[in-house]
Amino acid sequence: MTSPAAGGDAYAPAEIAQRIEQMGVAKARASTLTLLVLAVLAGAFISLGALFYTVVVTGSSLGFGLTRWVGGLSFCLGLALVVVGGAELFTGNNLLAMAWASGRVSTRELLRNWGIVYLGNVVGCLGTVVLVLWAGTAQMGGGAVGETALQIARAKAGLSLSEGFARGMLCNVMVCMAVWLAMGGHSVVDKLLAIVLPISGFVALGFEHSIANWFFLPYGLALDAQGSVPLSGTALNLAATTAGNIVGGTLLVAGVYWLAYLRDTTPTQPPGG
Repeated sequence: MTSPAAGGDAYAPAEIAQRIEQMGVAKARASTLTLLVLAVLAGAFISLGALFYTVVVTGSSLGFGLTRWVGGLSFCLGLALVVVGGAELFTGNNLLAMAWASGRVSTRELLRNWGIVYLGNVVGCLGTVVLVLWAGTAQMGGGAVGETALQIARAKAGLSLSEGFARGMLCNVMVCMAVWLAMGGHSVVDKLLAIVLPISGFVALGFEHSIANWFFLPYGLALDAQGSVPLSGTALNLAATTAGNIVGGTLLVAGVYWLAYLRDTTPTQPPGG
C-alpha cells in the first residue's frame, strides 16, 4: 500500500499510477456477480446524473456557456455516486489497461472485465429509463423536460461517425483524469472536488460519454412519438462513442501514464490467458 506524498495532502502522480495498477488487478479478478451488480449500479448512477443534467438545463436563461457548465455540475452526480458509493463504470475501467500493459493481468481478464461491466452499465441505464418513464419525469415543467430530452437525443443521433468518435475520445480523457485525480485524494471531499472540473468540463464542451448515451438515446427514443430520433443514428452514436471512449481512456490516459511511471516495472513472466 502506498503512502501519501511527503509533506503533501495527496498521493504523488507516480503513487497514483501504482494504486491504479493495483486496483486494476483487483478489478480484473473480481467475481462475475460482483462486477455485474456493481456495473448495473454504475449505469443507474450515470443515468441519474444524465437526468439531473436534463432537468437543470431545461428552460435555463443563463446563456449557452453557463447553462452547459451548470448542467455539467449536475451531471457530476453520476461519477460522484460511482467513485464514493462504489460501482463499476466501463469508461473509468479503461484504466485497467495500465495493469495489462505491466503484464499483471492478461488480455482475457481485461476483456472479461470490460465486457461484463459494459453489459451491466447498459442494463442499469435501460432499467433507469423504464423507471423514469414510469415516474413521468418528462412531464415536469409542463412537458418541457421531455422536450429537452428529445432535443438531446436528436442532437446525439445526428452526429457523424468521426464526430462521435472524436468526442468520445476527448470525453474519456476527462473521465479517466477525474478518476485519476480522485485516486490521489484521501477523503470524500478530496474525491468530490477532484471530480467536479473534469466532469463538468467534458459536459460543457459537448464531449460524448457512451454509457450516459445509453440513457439519453433510449430515453429520447421512448419519448419520440414523431420518429425524429433515427435508430441508425442512435446505433452509430453508441458504436462511435464507445470506440472513442476506449481509445481516449486506454491510449491517451492509461498508456501515457504507464509510459511515464510504470514501463520499467513490467514482470518478466506475464500471466497466461
